[in-house]
Amino acid sequence: MTDYSIYQSPFSTRYASKEMQNLFSAEKKFRTWRRLWIALAEAEHELGLPVSQAQIDELKAHADDINYEVAEAREKVVRHDVMSHVFAYGEQCPNARAIIHLGATSCYVGDNTDLILMREGMELLRGKVLAVLSRLATFAEKYKAMPTLAFTHYQPAQPTTVGKRACLWMQDLLLDLQDIDHFLDTILLLGSKGTTGTQASFLELFEGDHEKCRKLDSLIAEKLGFRGCYPVSGQTYSRKVDSRALAVLSGIAQSAAKFSNDIRLLQHMKEIEEPFEKSQIGSSAMAYKRNPMRSERMASLARFVMTNALNPMFTEARQWFERTLDDSANKRLSVAEGFLATDSILDIYANVANGLVVYPKVIEKHLREELPFMATENIMMDAVKAGGDRQELHERIRVHSQAAGNRVKAEGADNDLLKRIAADPAFATVADSLDKSLDPARYVGRAPQQVEEFLAEVVAPVIQGVHADAPELRV
Repeated sequence: MTDYSIYQSPFSTRYASKEMQNLFSAEKKFRTWRRLWIALAEAEHELGLPVSQAQIDELKAHADDINYEVAEAREKVVRHDVMSHVFAYGEQCPNARAIIHLGATSCYVGDNTDLILMREGMELLRGKVLAVLSRLATFAEKYKAMPTLAFTHYQPAQPTTVGKRACLWMQDLLLDLQDIDHFLDTILLLGSKGTTGTQASFLELFEGDHEKCRKLDSLIAEKLGFRGCYPVSGQTYSRKVDSRALAVLSGIAQSAAKFSNDIRLLQHMKEIEEPFEKSQIGSSAMAYKRNPMRSERMASLARFVMTNALNPMFTEARQWFERTLDDSANKRLSVAEGFLATDSILDIYANVANGLVVYPKVIEKHLREELPFMATENIMMDAVKAGGDRQELHERIRVHSQAAGNRVKAEGADNDLLKRIAADPAFATVADSLDKSLDPARYVGRAPQQVEEFLAEVVAPVIQGVHADAPELRV
């Protein structure tokens, strides 16, 4: 039963997926600690230290059945989480008790676990970025040739297509995907470096054998599925790794916020809407409203992720020498919640992209209201080719455009620019072909072809084989 008298994180109750919550759960952390202790024992055994296979087998037998009650009771006594779990593990593995955590410091399990979780978290987010790209690709293909009014400075500009606009959203995500892949390609383990990063305790254990100290790190990395360990460190891995990770998350948040802003503006114009459930309530007071709640949630969470990226920047900048502990409380909040929030953002993004509702008639209406202004250059060129004076024609169009614009803005009337041009003797040679100038497809340039090329050459190779079913959203 829910205890309503205590604080509960909205990431647990409203936003993040079960998969990402599990990744940053206590269960996942402590099981990973035990994986690391097993890897250390195996590596030490292989390098000739007095660690037996029977002790390793005993550790493996209890890798997942963690006796939390023993660890919690012990921590109340010793006030040290790692040593409490060493004690609890030793209670279950009496024959291996003496070699658990041999030569290591707390950061061996703490920091290596953080690196493992960040890698797994980034892999989970990568899959979700691909799912969003797949949904947007389907949308872009469907609407690749549908003309729509484009905007610069949020002022009407040369038309584009609905599908081409979706390609802009995809381009941002592809850049994020590159950042994710770079992070995954370069992240390493801390390994087992000791209290100040010198491996002094292991050099003692290996009786001065430097090569075995080096081999220890490579064996641990191999057992945990990493290509290696950071060659030098203090007691901890550089907190710059956290900063790099959250910078990637910030990039995803920026892309999602841009998309959500565009959808909110389009929904205001009644051109495109996010999904709206049959029984969904848009406003407690205004029953007719269809608020862009999902896009607003994306924007809100994105703001959190972008500002949260500052946390590891300051943590890295404020570390003293080989380590200080002012990182601990901050990073266990900022890193976990950064991943949880980004996870939620991408689930919402996929859901919205999967159910976008397009209103072609409204799009066409808005386009035709502005198209006469955009057609004037083509009209002028046609009139020049028919023998007109370019400078005179330019001045006539300027006058007519100002008058028509004033009529639209000051009187709320229809745009009558083409009627004015048709009635002007200076344009008599092209009066019969003015309707042709209002074909929107004449003004979208290579937008449809750009969509086709982008999807075929850039997007398709990336999303090949992706299953992009939209996730069910939480509350």
